[in-house]
Parts: sequence; C-alpha cells; structure tokens
Amino acid sequence: MKVNEYMMILLLSVVSGPLLSGQERPVLDLSLEQCRELAMTNNPYMKNADLDVLAARAQKQEAVAEYFPKVSVNAFSFYAFDPLLEIGVTDIFGHSDFSHNLQNIINSVAPQLGINPVYSTLDYGVSATVSVMQPVFAGGRIVNGNRLAALGVEAAGLQKNIRERTTSEEVETGYWQVVSLEEKYKSLDDVQELLDNLYRDASAAVDAGVVTETDLLQIQMKRNELKSGKIQLRNGIRLAKMNLCNSIGVEYNPYLTIRNDSIPFIDDIRMTDSLSVLMPPEKYYRPEDEVAANQEETRLLDLSVESKRIEKKMALGETLPQLAVGASYGYNDFIGRGTMNGAVYAVLQIPISDWGKTSRKMQRLDSQIQKSENEREYLQNQIVLQVHKLWMDLTAAWEKLQVAEETAATAEAVERQMRDHYMAGMATVSELLQVQTQLTEARYQVLDNKIAYKSALRAYLDRTENIQ
Repeated sequence: MKVNEYMMILLLSVVSGPLLSGQERPVLDLSLEQCRELAMTNNPYMKNADLDVLAARAQKQEAVAEYFPKVSVNAFSFYAFDPLLEIGVTDIFGHSDFSHNLQNIINSVAPQLGINPVYSTLDYGVSATVSVMQPVFAGGRIVNGNRLAALGVEAAGLQKNIRERTTSEEVETGYWQVVSLEEKYKSLDDVQELLDNLYRDASAAVDAGVVTETDLLQIQMKRNELKSGKIQLRNGIRLAKMNLCNSIGVEYNPYLTIRNDSIPFIDDIRMTDSLSVLMPPEKYYRPEDEVAANQEETRLLDLSVESKRIEKKMALGETLPQLAVGASYGYNDFIGRGTMNGAVYAVLQIPISDWGKTSRKMQRLDSQIQKSENEREYLQNQIVLQVHKLWMDLTAAWEKLQVAEETAATAEAVERQMRDHYMAGMATVSELLQVQTQLTEARYQVLDNKIAYKSALRAYLDRTENIQ
C-alpha cells in the first residue's frame, strides 16, 4: 500500500472516528505497517537520506558535464587617460640625423596640415568574443571523476537503505513499547478488579467478625498503591505515544482541555496490532556468512576501497599530458576600426615540475588503499560477528520468553491456591497480596520478554528478508 493511501486511511479514521464510535473527540487508529510507511516519508533522518541521494546524483551530473565543450562569452572594454601606443619617426627609423631632420620637418608642417606629428592609438577599446573549448584528453581524470561520482550515488543509496532499516527498527521498538505499556495497564485493571472483590469480601468478613480491620486496611493500602501505579503508567503510555508520533510525523493534541476537532488527543491514538502468537527463531534462520555477504555495510566497504583506487588514478592523471581544442569568434575594436574575426586553436599541456610531488602523492594514496583494504577485512569479520550476535540475541530472547511464561503460569497457580487458602482462613491477607504482586510482576516480565523478542526478531529479519 502506498504512503498516500495510508494518509487517506489516517484522515478517514480521524474524521469518521467520532461518527462510528459516538465520541466527540477524533480517534486515530495506527497499525505497525502504517507507522513504518509514515516514518519512511516523515522521519527527518529519512528526508535527509533522500536529500543525500539527490545531492549524489547532482554531483554525478556535474561530472558528466566535464565531457562536453565549455562555452563562454567574454567581454572587455577599457579607456586610457593617455594613449597606450605612440609612434613617431624616430620609433621607425631609429635615432639618426636623417630621422631627426625628418621629424623636425614633420613637426613644422603638421600644424599647417592639421595632423599629429606622432601617431597615437589604444586610448580606448572594446572586445566581445564567444569561445568553445573541448577537452580531448585530460589524463583520464574526467573518466575517473565520473566513476567516482557513480560510486557516490551507489554509496548514498546504500546509506539510505541502512537508514530505512534502522528507522524501521526504531519505529517497531517504539510501537511495541506502547502496546506493552497498554497491556500492563490492562493487567493492572485485572488486579484492581481482584482487589475490589477482595475488599468487598473483607468488609463483609469484618462485619461478621471473621477477620480484623487490619486486613481491610492492608487491602485499602494496596488499592491506593495500585491507583498511583496506574497514574504513573498512564503518563508513561502518553509519553511513549508522543515519542512514536514524533518519529513518524503524526500530529497529536497532548492536552484534553484544549479542543481540536482535527488533531486527536494523545489518549485517542490507538495501536491496532497486538502481541500475537510468536514463532520460534528456527523458522527464520539463515546462514551467517550468506547474510553478512549481502549487507549494505559490506558493499560500502568495497566502495571505500574502490574509491581510493580511483583517486590514485586521478592523481596519476595529473602527470599525463592534457590536450584540448577550441575556437573563438567575436568583435574587436582597439584602433578605431571594429572588425569581426575568429580563430581555432589547440592547447597541449605537459606537466614536468609536478612529477616529484605527484610521486609522493601516489605513495600516500597507496598507503590509504592498503589501509582501506585492512579496514575492510577487519570490518567484514565484524559484520559476520554482528550477524552472529543478532541470532544469539534472538534465541536468547526466545528462551527468556519461555522461562517467563512458565514462571507466570506457576505464579497464576500459586495465586489461585493462596486465594483459596485465604478464603478458607488458612492464609493471611499479607500473604495473598504478596502473591498477587508476584503474579503481576511475572505477567509484566512476560510482556517485556515478548517485546524484547519482537525487537530482536525485527533486527534479524531486517538483515535477512531481502536475501534471495
């Protein structure tokens, strides 16, 4: 189901909630899958991951542009206070008796003829040209630059996949935390019902003189303790829901006293998924080496080494000749006569003095390549270890869940027996209340272990579900 469809479902659930349930406040139902889809769109880290992918693609397009000619328009204009070029007779014939005599003659007749005895020019000028430069060979740096940009796009996509995985795990953990707290709240409701029944029975027994008033006071203290615990737990549920809504971009109203017909009160946001029957971890097992080889982190390590090798090739390209061809055409006016002219040209650049510097740079990059290869080998082993740990955490969570369920079943049996003994006058109210507290803690432990198993299973499945 697409995100837009989920948003429509959420909108309908808010609008139609009051009509269907008869409530005045809007109600919002959220499933785990809906929370995941909303997080993929609204989570700020996912938005940033999308922006990183767009930036990497733009950088690749920048690199592709290096293949094409560079076209530029150049304009130049100047005005000099004094002419930049002045030519007299002596400038042409040199300093000799002939040139000086000729210069004197010109100086004498020039005013009569209205001419300047010295030719001057370049007191102003304008130029406007269009030029095209096409690189032919740049030492392989253009090709390798495009390869490096392509690796950047792939790396950004892998980073986005990793972010999707971690975001999904965080959302599921937050979702099940809310469900777990709500289940604990329901468990306290059951305990409260038992205490209320016990309080009525004890009141009748006190009136009949069977038990002392001390027993009744102990039950009342336990009821008050339970009420305080429910208040604290209800606040915990609200905070957990707020945290979940913030991570998936869902608006909520934290205060019941502030009416908002379009935004639901935090208590009216309901989780629709429940802790269903859990399957043992053996159903999901995949070989660790196979899982590790298909991780995004493994490919990122390969890209790191490959990028270092491309950087070395680009550094080597700096020592190779560079060839480019170009053409220009434009208008020039520097001597009082404007002309249109064009030219074609070739530029060959052969680096000589930088060879020593580049050689040292190549040695430095060789060291970085070896360093990247060493890190890749070590981190690949760490990834395998991480997959081993995920499986061990999953199996350990399952085993702890089995122990917790067995403990809860035992606590339920003990509580029933102790209740019968209390009704028969064979146990004190303190013993009964203690057993009921142990039963509540055992049920809490079952819920906590179910959530732990769910979280461990999601972390493991996120590494194995996409493996063919």
